[in-house]
Amino acid sequence: MSIVNKQIAVFDLDGTITESKTQMDSEMADLMIRLLAKRKVAIISGGAFIQFERQMPALKGSEDLLKNLFLFPTTGTRFFRFDGDWKEVYADEMTIEERQKIKNAFEQAYKDIDYHHPTELFGEVVEDRGTQVTFSALGQQAPLELKKQWRETQDRRPELVMALEKYLSDFEVKMPGVTSIDVTRKGIDKAYGIKKIEELLGIPVSEMIFVGDALYEGGNDYAVKRTGVETVEVANPSETKVLLRKWLDEIEK
Repeated sequence: MSIVNKQIAVFDLDGTITESKTQMDSEMADLMIRLLAKRKVAIISGGAFIQFERQMPALKGSEDLLKNLFLFPTTGTRFFRFDGDWKEVYADEMTIEERQKIKNAFEQAYKDIDYHHPTELFGEVVEDRGTQVTFSALGQQAPLELKKQWRETQDRRPELVMALEKYLSDFEVKMPGVTSIDVTRKGIDKAYGIKKIEELLGIPVSEMIFVGDALYEGGNDYAVKRTGVETVEVANPSETKVLLRKWLDEIEK
C-alpha cells in the first residue's frame, strides 16, 4: 500500500507505534518526524491524552512539525491539535450517571463470574477517562512483561465482557490491548475516529491510509474497515518501521 497519493496517515498507537503503554523509541521518533515533514499524521487510541504524552516525549522537540500531528485519544472521543501547546478541540463526554452505571456494572460482573483481582496492582483498575471507562486487569501502570504473562495465563476478559454486556447493552464494550476493556457510548469505535478526521480536517477517506495491529475481525482496529479507508496491518512496531522506511523512500525521492 502506497502513501504517495494520500494526504494523511492514521495510526493506532499500542502495538503499532509503541509496545503497550511504553515510550516511542528514538528510531520510531526519527521516522515519524520525517513523515510529519511530508504528510499529516493522526493517531487514534483507546488511551487517555496523558498516556499519549507519556508514550511520545521524543516528538516534543519538533514543534513546527507537530502542527501536522493530530491526536484522537479515547477512541476518537477527544481531539487535540498543536498550537504552541496541545489544545483540546472537542470532547464527547459521557454524563456522570453513564460513567457510574459502567463502574457499577464492573462490580456486578466481577461477582457474576467470581472474578478476583490479582494480588499486586499497579494503579487504578477501572479508570474514568470522561469519554470512556477503561478496565486494566493489573492496573493502569502495570509493566508490559507482567501484562503479557497475565494475558497468557489468567486472562478472563472474554467472560467479563459477556457479563458486562448484560448490564451495558446500550454501550460499546471492547477488549483492546493486552489487559484492557474499554466501555464507551454506542457507535464509538475507530470508525467514529476516522469520520471525525474527515469532518474536522476536511480530508476525504479516499485520501487517508490507516495502519494498525488489530485489523482482523474482532480486533479493535477492525471497525475502520467500515469507512472504506485503505488499511495496512502490521504485527508490531518493528513492522511499522519497515513500512515507514518504504513510504519515506517513495515520497523523499
